[in-house]
Amino acid sequence: MAISLGRVGIWSPSHIWEDEAAAELDAAGYGALWLGTATPGLSLPEKLLAATNRLVVATGIVNVWTVDAAELAAGFHRLATAHPDRFLLGLGVSHAPIVERLGRSYTRPLEYLAGYLDALDNAAKPVPVDQRVLAALRPKALALAGQRSAGAHPYLVTPEHTRIARETLGAGPLLAPEQKVVLETDPSTARALARASVGYYLRLPNYVRSLLALGFTEDDVAGGGSDRLVDALVAWGTPERIAKRVAEHHDAGADHVAVQVLAPDIDLATRGGRPPRQAWQALAAALL
Repeated sequence: MAISLGRVGIWSPSHIWEDEAAAELDAAGYGALWLGTATPGLSLPEKLLAATNRLVVATGIVNVWTVDAAELAAGFHRLATAHPDRFLLGLGVSHAPIVERLGRSYTRPLEYLAGYLDALDNAAKPVPVDQRVLAALRPKALALAGQRSAGAHPYLVTPEHTRIARETLGAGPLLAPEQKVVLETDPSTARALARASVGYYLRLPNYVRSLLALGFTEDDVAGGGSDRLVDALVAWGTPERIAKRVAEHHDAGADHVAVQVLAPDIDLATRGGRPPRQAWQALAAALL
């Protein structure tokens, strides 16, 4: 693909952003910044691209139920023209509870996504296949990502999922999984913070089905998740220990790993928090 992400990037909720933090990531040497969600107008990616010199900014995802494909294609070209080879458009079908709150019917989501990709291809200025990536977990979604985009950006996954995803995608397409981390060596403290994040996603059926397919049990996904599940999804400890988990994804076939630092004040439900800048800096030496 034309866009080079490097081996390691940072994944972050969109609501915590500050320009100075993006510039620090750029200077530290991270390859990409993945924004958890992006509004249809792409205003935040545009702002962060302008605040940096080298860093790739990727949407991890734009919810395809929320914006007309022609409008999104026009927005993509505005950013791609201003910042060549630095903007990667991540797309996804989101989740039934979220889409239904928008007043939409979450029926045949993969079919809807394929049709949306058709519309991006047929826009006045098409979105190039090698400059878009799909959020994908299960085999059919991964296959679509490999056929119709640069590749896949799986979220809430383990290195074992990365191995399976690489087998499904084959050798060519991009594979860029997300990996949650906690910079904390005390097991109780680390797991409590990890569980607060994992538990949020266990309310969404797509993630639960993906985890059950990986061999986790109904007991594992109950409540905020078992210790076994939490430890599999969230790497915690020293920067060196976290780097070992990231390396496991690379060894399993990942081209790029998007590291998400969990911090006590970052809350997806309340949209609280600020960029964990010190943690990103502490991890840079071990990861990069």
